[in-house]
Amino acid sequence: MTATQPVTPRPAAAVVVAREGEGGIEVFMVRRHIRSEFVPDAFVFPGGSVKDEDTAVERVPGICAPSGTGPTTLGSGYRAAALRECFEEAGVLLARRGAEPLAIPPADVERFAMLRSALFEGRRTLADVAREEGLTLATDQLLHWAHWITPAAFPKRFDTHFFLASVPDQQEAAHDQLETTAGVWITPHDALAGFARGEFPIVFATIHQLQELAQLERLEDAWKRFGGRVPRTIMPRVVQRDGADVIVLPDDE
Repeated sequence: MTATQPVTPRPAAAVVVAREGEGGIEVFMVRRHIRSEFVPDAFVFPGGSVKDEDTAVERVPGICAPSGTGPTTLGSGYRAAALRECFEEAGVLLARRGAEPLAIPPADVERFAMLRSALFEGRRTLADVAREEGLTLATDQLLHWAHWITPAAFPKRFDTHFFLASVPDQQEAAHDQLETTAGVWITPHDALAGFARGEFPIVFATIHQLQELAQLERLEDAWKRFGGRVPRTIMPRVVQRDGADVIVLPDDE
């Protein structure tokens, strides 16, 4: 973290897949493989870099649901990237068949698993999957709720827009067993408590995001709290404290 010229951050998107459980809101988190280039062995929300194909998908007429304006409007690639990564890493495909949310009953699980693998391996695009299955991608169901940029001092940086979405009733989340080694439904409170005990590794941005999510009692509260506004961009800084690099929020002393 001593580079003199900051690296240009890559556009990226991530999704907080959420549901309401007995203990309150639960989020689905995946654990990065220990050999991952970015935040290895940490629990994160499904996500990754925006690809050219994501931008292309959003420009195909009729594939994506209209999704308003702002930095993540259709054509930016952020929403399609979020849906693609959610399907690849969490096995949840946010889409509609007609007017109904996509259901994946037991008889269709194997077919969608094959589509998931084909998407991950580059043999299919999200547009291909939507056309083959007669789906409209639910880009309008993604609540844009956070925007973080990796500190300028980091050698690998991301400009990440975070979305929140409810898991469809007839879909099961599961990690991909390739880029990730575990998947878990957990309340923000329990995730933070596990981190405090040294049992649930998470990174700086995720800690603060979980703290925000912990303030929500129900999923509808997220739309009331974060809807209708463009999230504030947060780019933490790296400072020296007692001879060590420490990450702090931009407004911290």
